[in-house]
Amino acid sequence: MSSIDAFASEPMHSPVEDAEQHKVQGRSPVRLAWERLRRDRMAMMSLVTIGALVLFALVGGPLLQAITGHDPATQYRDTGLTIDGLPVGPNSEFWLGTDNLGRDLLVRIAYGARISLAIGIGVTLLALAVGTVIGLIAGYYSGKVDTVISRVIDVMLGFPFLVTAIALVAIFQPSTWITAIVILLFIWAPVARIVRGQVLSLREKEFIEAGHSLGAGDFRIMFVDVLPNLVGPVIVYGTLLIPQVIVLESTLSFLGLGVVPPTSTLGQILGDVQNQSLYGVAPWMLYFPMLVLLITTLAFNLLGDGLRDAFDPGSERTMAK
Repeated sequence: MSSIDAFASEPMHSPVEDAEQHKVQGRSPVRLAWERLRRDRMAMMSLVTIGALVLFALVGGPLLQAITGHDPATQYRDTGLTIDGLPVGPNSEFWLGTDNLGRDLLVRIAYGARISLAIGIGVTLLALAVGTVIGLIAGYYSGKVDTVISRVIDVMLGFPFLVTAIALVAIFQPSTWITAIVILLFIWAPVARIVRGQVLSLREKEFIEAGHSLGAGDFRIMFVDVLPNLVGPVIVYGTLLIPQVIVLESTLSFLGLGVVPPTSTLGQILGDVQNQSLYGVAPWMLYFPMLVLLITTLAFNLLGDGLRDAFDPGSERTMAK
């Protein structure tokens, strides 16, 4: 076949078809952030660790209960306590030892991690929703609306956490719901302040003026045009807020103001060590739940740092790498 025949046999493409084949697909900010995040080894290790912790919290308790045959609330006084009534250390029956009442510490940690993560993630999602809406309204309308909301935020930030928690618990009695509500009352305000600052900057952009000129209402502009631009900062702050909530819950449970026994949380297990003065006698009661709490908070904080760099590649911290 001659070169002329070969050229004639090739399919002919129009300029439009060639342009469509070579068209560059646009990438959303979320996709760009994910591509940057995948290159951050520390953030990806933190994400894997969080996934393992969530899996441990969801299935670890029932699975370990089935393997060991130990219920988290059952007191095994014959095998879980010494002759002197002290907890036994890690052994073949109790892998992480027992607590002051002879209960299996590993099973209690697994169930306690579930409660702590549930409160941490659930309360954080509620705080992000409440704080985002309030901050969005304050920043968009500004003026008197912004002044009133900002003063309410300042008042909430000025309340002492532990004093208010003790007062509310004294009135309504300790429970999981009271613990979640007390923490929620104190963490929505920082979210609202951060969102308000972002919205004050966004409302001066050209696309807001374009929306007004096209006749779009305030509701549409706030929740269709402005809100998607807040996804990055809200996600980043949410990952940094989850460990704070877990620590706050652990603090309340440690002081006896949180979840009511026999339901276990990481803070409650640590509180049992302090109440019974078992630091030197049963150090495993302190080290193992503290290690789980440390890994959880550290993983979420490192993931939050990675997300902050991914959504803001021009930050000073990113440029210094």
